Amino acid sequence: MVIGVTGMPGAGKDTVRDIVSKYGFPVVVMGDEVRAEAARRGLEPTPENLGKIMLQIRAEEGPEVLARRCIPKIRALGSRVVVIDGLRSPHEVKEFRKEFPKFRVIAIHASPETRFKRLLNRGRSDDPRDWETFRERDQRELSVGIGEVIAMADYMIVNEGSIERLKREIKRVIRRIIEDE
Repeated sequence: MVIGVTGMPGAGKDTVRDIVSKYGFPVVVMGDEVRAEAARRGLEPTPENLGKIMLQIRAEEGPEVLARRCIPKIRALGSRVVVIDGLRSPHEVKEFRKEFPKFRVIAIHASPETRFKRLLNRGRSDDPRDWETFRERDQRELSVGIGEVIAMADYMIVNEGSIERLKREIKRVIRRIIEDE
């Protein structure tokens, strides 16, 4: 069973990743492929560089390239349940569904204001430092189809509350996915 997690930057995907990891489920982070590509090219992992690389490798190798690169890692894990963090394109969903027929998508949603505050507090090197950069990043994410992925999700979790509430929701949804298997 492979479960994909999607959501706009700052919606709570990292927190979901931490939660499912504590349950013992391995997580494959799609964004790590873009960060690894930046390192191979000798580039700093800034929002601008990562955004350009993401668009460039999709243009060169196809919109499902990150999914294709992750599939061998998922298979190598040999786990009953694997969680994929960071679906952004309907082409990725299609690729995963082709390889894993029971593939399910969970979308995490939070308002732009909430997400911006979270990203400011998170302080990762590729996080935007101002509203304009934040909006540009959102537009870049939307340009590759993340809105479509969110719309086609099998489950939606609104994450405007506490981490405890998110934990309860994730636990409920994953239990339901596994029971429906």
